[in-house]
Amino acid sequence: MSDTRRYYRKLLTSNGLIYLAGEELDVAVKNFSVTGVLVQLLSNPIIHNVSDLFKAIESSPLVDIYLQELRLAGEVRLVRADMLDDGILLALEFVHIAYDIDAVFYKRKVYRKNLEALGRIFLNERKHVFKTINVSVEGLMIYLDEKVNVAPGLITAFEFDHLSLLGEVEIMWVDDDPNGGTLMGLRYLHMEKECIKGIPTFAQAAA
Repeated sequence: MSDTRRYYRKLLTSNGLIYLAGEELDVAVKNFSVTGVLVQLLSNPIIHNVSDLFKAIESSPLVDIYLQELRLAGEVRLVRADMLDDGILLALEFVHIAYDIDAVFYKRKVYRKNLEALGRIFLNERKHVFKTINVSVEGLMIYLDEKVNVAPGLITAFEFDHLSLLGEVEIMWVDDDPNGGTLMGLRYLHMEKECIKGIPTFAQAAA
């Protein structure tokens, strides 16, 4: 085998969405491999050139992508960008990708972004620190590193500074973790902000 390892890349024509500058933008897939995908960012009112692109990712090179026809969604890392006459060509490396996502979207309706950050939730008359597993525009999946006895259906307060969220959530489900912690699914009820920036829905494409 050659010292230079090359991955097979399949040429294809397919469309998808990428989340940049707080908007879901259309892309055309040029080719993909087991390690990444090459897409063309189509004409849009947000990103007009490479300068706009790098302003959109200045806080992080990781962006969310949804490719319905290829049945995958998740996070990719921008590794190269080239200007074309009819758009911008983006070379993207897979970071956190879920495959065969049609069934997932059917159940959840919106995209859930993998995100680890700390927050607080009020349970059993005191605040507990939690870590998020994933986040969507409808709710969160969280982990507490202790055993907490609560029942689904409970409505309580929470704070999540990472996305500047504050309000009430309903506990949808509770599972014990083998390591002694607790997993919970939360649904937003009453929030101090209506728009959750930084989290795509990808709902229209999945419908």
